[in-house]
Amino acid sequence: MNKNVGGIDQIIRIVLGAALVAWAALLGGPVWAWVGIVPLATGAIGWCPAYLPFGIKTCKTK
Repeated sequence: MNKNVGGIDQIIRIVLGAALVAWAALLGGPVWAWVGIVPLATGAIGWCPAYLPFGIKTCKTK
């Protein structure tokens, strides 16, 4: 599993994912806000399966 999420993309995913999960868990937000787990996880591991079919890579290659 090669890293395909990097830099700003990773930070945005983690921040937005954490915000959605916090909204759902702590503030009684709507059930759909739990979808924030997905960007939180993909940002944390640095790999997004949705990028594979399109050949997208936002991380710098060495």
